[in-house]
Amino acid sequence: MSAIAAAFAACREEKRAAFIPYLTAGDPDLARSAELLEALAAGGADLVELGVPFSDPIADGPVNQRAAERALASGTTLAGVLRLVAEQRERLGLPIVLFTYFNPIHRRGIERFAEQAESSGVDGVLCLDLPPEESGELAEALEQREVDPIYLLAPTSTRRRIKRVDALSRGFVYYVSRTGVTGQREHLPSYLLKQVKRLRRRLARPLAVGFGISTPEQVAEVASVADGVVVGSALVELVELHAGSRDLPGRLEREVARLRAGVDGNGGGRADFAQAGG
Repeated sequence: MSAIAAAFAACREEKRAAFIPYLTAGDPDLARSAELLEALAAGGADLVELGVPFSDPIADGPVNQRAAERALASGTTLAGVLRLVAEQRERLGLPIVLFTYFNPIHRRGIERFAEQAESSGVDGVLCLDLPPEESGELAEALEQREVDPIYLLAPTSTRRRIKRVDALSRGFVYYVSRTGVTGQREHLPSYLLKQVKRLRRRLARPLAVGFGISTPEQVAEVASVADGVVVGSALVELVELHAGSRDLPGRLEREVARLRAGVDGNGGGRADFAQAGG
């Protein structure tokens, strides 16, 4: 069983969903990112999603786009992100999923990237713009090194795509709560909870839901039907607003704890995924 699958199984035993915060690596710089990762862990994260900054983040809204720009301006590269993971992975004691686009992987070379991801301690890779039909080479390279490839589903996904993604994903499946880009929303889509309930019945893998979840109340709603809840833009915006504050790690830890409270006592686990996704 992979570290990611084990984290979901542990949350299932606690009868709750996993809480998965997201930050962009290198925002405001890699040295501060190390402090912020520790704040995520201290605030109660079960897994961490770490964004690799990219110049054309087509799936990201304005908040995450600005974070990528700041990270690139600070000199952050894929190599630097991998070094950050290598330095922090054991200290954090949490699975780390890289949230990336394919271009940085392609430039580095698929085999080289997979080798370095493994040696750095990366537990999973979610490549946003690489569809499963074109991901065979990367998926094979990652699986050979026991790094989980993770794929996306969306409200528009067909039954055929759902089946394919479930078969190819390891660790968990990431469900995009709505069509469009990342970013905070005042309300969750009206169809979301019913759709997640229906989708979970079709999947062998745990299902984590992200995009647009930004308050403890929204976390609690999603946690009542999903196996994991991802919060990104709300935390990235906090980093943006308080990047110059000495207390930024403390602010982030408190906000993660506030959001994480939404998963406690809500949702969490099915009997049928404990053996899935090894």
